[in-house]
Amino acid sequence: MSRKLVSIQEAAQFIGVAAQTLRRWEREGRLVPDERTPGGRRRYDLSRLRPEQFRTADVARRTVAYARVSSHDQKDDLERQKQVLELYCARHGWTFEVIADLGTGMNYPKKGLKRLLDVIIDGQIGRLVITHKDRLLRFGAELVFALCEAKGVEVVILNQGEDTTFEEDLAKDVLKIITVFSARLYGSRSRKNQKLLDGVRQAVEVAQSC
Repeated sequence: MSRKLVSIQEAAQFIGVAAQTLRRWEREGRLVPDERTPGGRRRYDLSRLRPEQFRTADVARRTVAYARVSSHDQKDDLERQKQVLELYCARHGWTFEVIADLGTGMNYPKKGLKRLLDVIIDGQIGRLVITHKDRLLRFGAELVFALCEAKGVEVVILNQGEDTTFEEDLAKDVLKIITVFSARLYGSRSRKNQKLLDGVRQAVEVAQSC
């Protein structure tokens, strides 16, 4: 009987975890790749992978799903994210809670993100679920993923592709950065500052309409 060997990304998606989790499991001797290519890439036999085998390992530690949008006018999108996360976790039979934030991905001091980091550091959770990588942070998500790996937390990213709200969120983040730096340079109420911000807003609007 022929085997179907798949990459680490495909194997991780099939099981419902992140690729970095499979690397950790290999170090722990929990799931070793069936083969390696001449270039050293891992290959897994899909026929012997059973997702249910890996869903009881962190039973004592709950799953946390994290959702975020950048602004108040995206509240509907926040609710959609939460519903997708809740459905996914419930379908897999996980005990979970959803932590939600409303704030830019450039801003670290958010109440929900702080709580999420606290429970990861305290070892209270065994799994983190997000819809897209950028829902966590615009820059610095890899640091959170590294923390998860160190604490034995599986990271499940439902959509590895581009976030549907990426351009809109990025535009808001760029405006926030320009606002902060122009206020420092010219003063928050200066005419130079307002002129600069107006120009940036117009450029963003033109880019979004293309």
